[in-house]
Amino acid sequence: MDQSPLFIRSFDKVMRVLEVFGQSERYLALSEIVVLSGLDKPQAQRCTHTLVATGYLEKDPKSGRFCLGKKCLDLSFHFLRTHPLVMAATPILLQLRRDCAERTNLSLFDRTTLVYAIRLHGKREYPQFSTLIGRRMATFCSAGGRAMLSALPDEEVAEIIAESDLTPRTPDTITDPARILDEVRKSRERGYGFVVNESAPSEVTVAAPVLDAAGRPVAAVHVAGTLTKWDSEEYERRFSPFVVEAARSLSHWDVSGLKAGGRGV
Repeated sequence: MDQSPLFIRSFDKVMRVLEVFGQSERYLALSEIVVLSGLDKPQAQRCTHTLVATGYLEKDPKSGRFCLGKKCLDLSFHFLRTHPLVMAATPILLQLRRDCAERTNLSLFDRTTLVYAIRLHGKREYPQFSTLIGRRMATFCSAGGRAMLSALPDEEVAEIIAESDLTPRTPDTITDPARILDEVRKSRERGYGFVVNESAPSEVTVAAPVLDAAGRPVAAVHVAGTLTKWDSEEYERRFSPFVVEAARSLSHWDVSGLKAGGRGV
């Protein structure tokens, strides 16, 4: 008898337990996992037992509460070390950070969101939450997102905007679909995305798209600063050439991770 549907359902429950930790602080009680996951208590108990046994959750011996296990970091490490674009981008972003002395990022395109894969804090910036990899941001209101969307036809951009959660991130976030599309078109004309105080308070960011061999967006290179330190027009003028050049040097990859024309990474 084919047991695959049962296995898939069980796997789905385990993943639901893991994913609730993205909605909370570090530690969760079993009762909180039940509420956040939508599972009943016996199901949640089985899932947490399996995840603790495999190292993907850890249980505090005093409180009995759960947190993500260190084994989760293994998956992130293996994703990054086997991703040819991330590996190729690392020295380029290090040089970009040296040239600009500002926060420098590489994000990967995931349609309605982007995911940060490399994050380097500025030379005069104290490392903080904004330098952690794995964070997701909406494409519609971020410089990198608009840069990547600008490499797509308007019809596809409109579909992605319609699928997006258009909740404003700051009072200045543009949420009207028609205006977002206009901003994407401006990014297409410039060759880079530029966002001021939309994705995060007092943040100014310039980003350029990284394209694959077919001309589709796969990533973006970002340089981000603060409005307390920079005039937005000066920031755009000063750093956009650096960002465009870095993104161009990483573009035109095929699926095997080789540059077009056969040169390896």
